[in-house]
Amino acid sequence: MQSGSENLPRTSFILPTLNVEALLDNVLSSIARQTYPRDRYEILLADAHSTDRTREIAKKYGAIVLDDDGKNMEEGKRLALQHATGEFIVFVDADNEITHADYIELAVKALAVNPQALGVESYYLPSPKMSSFCAYLTHRLHISDPIAWLMSTNPKLVARDGEVERWILPGNSLSYPLGANGFVFRRADLESVKTSGYFQDTHAALHLMREGKREWLRIRGRGVHHYYVQTLWGFVQKRRRATVHFLRVQEAAKTNWMKEKPPVPLWLAGVYCVTFAGPLWHSLRGLIRDGDARWLWHLPASLGSVLGDAWGVWTYKTWRSDRNLVAKLKPKQTLK
Repeated sequence: MQSGSENLPRTSFILPTLNVEALLDNVLSSIARQTYPRDRYEILLADAHSTDRTREIAKKYGAIVLDDDGKNMEEGKRLALQHATGEFIVFVDADNEITHADYIELAVKALAVNPQALGVESYYLPSPKMSSFCAYLTHRLHISDPIAWLMSTNPKLVARDGEVERWILPGNSLSYPLGANGFVFRRADLESVKTSGYFQDTHAALHLMREGKREWLRIRGRGVHHYYVQTLWGFVQKRRRATVHFLRVQEAAKTNWMKEKPPVPLWLAGVYCVTFAGPLWHSLRGLIRDGDARWLWHLPASLGSVLGDAWGVWTYKTWRSDRNLVAKLKPKQTLK
């Protein structure tokens, strides 16, 4: 353990869960492997009444389990935030695995000496527990959806100090999703944008950027393995659920990072995905640039994204009154 780690500030890990026994031990064991002292962090699960072994596994790692009665996972995160005691907040999902034992310690120390930064973003690294499709979505796209990928402004590296990298969005666009999957915030920053009243992780980061905190950090080569989904059909199902979740969140908060001057408007991103030329060009460009055959998934994933999103809109309009709709649409997620 690094010198001085015993004086690290208290940190809270927040996980929303629902029937994730196939994944939960993986993420919690990666937290347990952290160099961060065990008496300096807490794990809070906002559990939406799982019926499998989720709660049993959580308690094995000393996690605090909270009953989440909300209608989506963002309400679960808000619930956990209300109970968190940490000076720093780490948002992780059950389909994450922290890649390096020193990630959280380095992230917290980096934020301590970079007050201008709004938080620390994870790299999404490939893992042997991923299918090639999952590695394409998370490692190659980073943003696990071709439509969102097209609508995201490419961040710019502005400086590097040892393992700590400083990133910013060029120009005046704020169209880039920050805040989930191993993202580390200061508790004070979250409170400054009033997340106690309503919470969505990417909204919190967007509000902070609007208030002038345009910079964020990454720890070189570290972050999470994001086991988003292993198959193309699972991806279509997940996009359906994500669309319903997005529309449900929009009922309460109109904030939307995709409206913050994206490089490509939504309608054009959709047209791109259903015409073969654009996805095929990016597939070939990625294959040549990276030497990675997983880029060949880009064409079918682009079509799957449009199909899943359209299915999600139809589902939302048809069963909008169902309070538990987001939970019911949860696809099965596994490790490879």
